[in-house]
Amino acid sequence: MGKRSRAILKSGKDQSVMRRHPWIFSGAIKKIYGTPAEGDIIEVYNNKDEFLAVGHYQIGTITIRILEFCNKEINDSFWFEKISEAYKLRKTLGLIDSDHTTVYRLVNAEGDNLPGLIIDWYDGNIVMQIHSIGMYKVRKSILSVLQKLYGEKITVLYDKSENTLPFKGSVQPKNEFLLGNRKSTVVIENGLKFNIDWVDGQKTGFFIDQRENRHLLMKYSNNRSVLNMFCYTGGFSVYAVQGGAKLVHSVDSSAKAIDLVNQNINLNYTDTDHKAIVDDAFAYMEGTRNRYDLIILDPPAFAKHQNVLHNALQGYKRLNQKAFEQIGSEGLLFTFSCSQSVSKENFRKSVFAAAANAKRNVRILHQLTQPSDHPVNLYHPEGEYLKGLVLYVS
Repeated sequence: MGKRSRAILKSGKDQSVMRRHPWIFSGAIKKIYGTPAEGDIIEVYNNKDEFLAVGHYQIGTITIRILEFCNKEINDSFWFEKISEAYKLRKTLGLIDSDHTTVYRLVNAEGDNLPGLIIDWYDGNIVMQIHSIGMYKVRKSILSVLQKLYGEKITVLYDKSENTLPFKGSVQPKNEFLLGNRKSTVVIENGLKFNIDWVDGQKTGFFIDQRENRHLLMKYSNNRSVLNMFCYTGGFSVYAVQGGAKLVHSVDSSAKAIDLVNQNINLNYTDTDHKAIVDDAFAYMEGTRNRYDLIILDPPAFAKHQNVLHNALQGYKRLNQKAFEQIGSEGLLFTFSCSQSVSKENFRKSVFAAAANAKRNVRILHQLTQPSDHPVNLYHPEGEYLKGLVLYVS
């Protein structure tokens, strides 16, 4: 083990590390011995010079992302062990080699004890999104591990980290293929087909985290008129049709997203009452004369940082109030927040205020979150970013 830089924490600032939280903020650090470059491995000690952890160093608010709470060599064997653990979990979940679902998340950053690393599987095509320079520097090691685990099943590995890595130091990331050059494929989720474009699509190409919530919606869709707001690729819309909805309207402000919706509907059905609409969500809900029996609100993150939290909560309230005013009696509202900065409690309060303003009677049927292939580290509650409610409106 080579000589590594050391970070000494201020007195009393070691408590979160003792509770196994994987982040160390810049304000907790008293002194750094050595001159670590961004992405280097650094050891963490308390104010009494007692070892606490080892992790990746990075300039910024989150200065250290912890990889281990024991003094361990971070090498190729380490990466194989960690990614293998994530692989075994997905095997336990029945996702590896499934014919029924060929898309899943293999590595969920802190949830799999690999902070800064996201890996999604699209039926032999892997898309990687990296949020720390330390992980970016070991991309080739990660690819080697994935090839050992999957063998010739992998045809593509696409690194889509250009917009997720901080632009600091000598690293200038760009989206690129590390293996193969295919840009899209058709996957199966719960027996339904979806066209995935990881090069031009949002995130890694598909919102995998809504899989179980889409399946739940299917069970409630029979003979209902459905409005899917912020529909993106139309995941909820495809499931609504499968569930027997009498009509489905998909709305998104992006014409490209609407094209994807139509592609996915046509992949699964030859004859259905589905209409895709390019429009702003608030403008559509303000102007439509339709009354829907089931509405889905799955907007992009309104708050990526705490300093815009108030505005985000107001946005959720306004959006949900529009839905409550528009939805028919005995209607269902599936409403979501994917903003990490918005807690479950704050989101629920915003929805409560919206219901009160609309003067509707509302009951909670389900409280939703992300699926099991997006596990949450018990010591890192921030990882539970997806919040959802299924509401019965009378």
